[in-house]
Amino acid sequence: MPNIRSSADLRNSYNDISEFCHRYSEPVFITKNGKGDLAVMSIETYEQFMGQYELYSLLKDGMRDVEDGNIRPFSEAISELRSRRKR
Repeated sequence: MPNIRSSADLRNSYNDISEFCHRYSEPVFITKNGKGDLAVMSIETYEQFMGQYELYSLLKDGMRDVEDGNIRPFSEAISELRSRRKR
């Protein structure tokens, strides 16, 4: 269940919100005038999230290459990488 707090709570209970974010590696959703406004999370959780996003983007690009037929044999790709390394 998401942790939802008001903007007043963010002002008045910053340390509690920060502790929650670090302890549970989950965002806290901040409302303003009863409506969703912000998602607050620890830097560690943000970096993990962004790393996963980047990985998923690369996998999606790879899957698109496969669908488009932009592939080659593994041995050919490895040979090219080895020749680049020797330069």
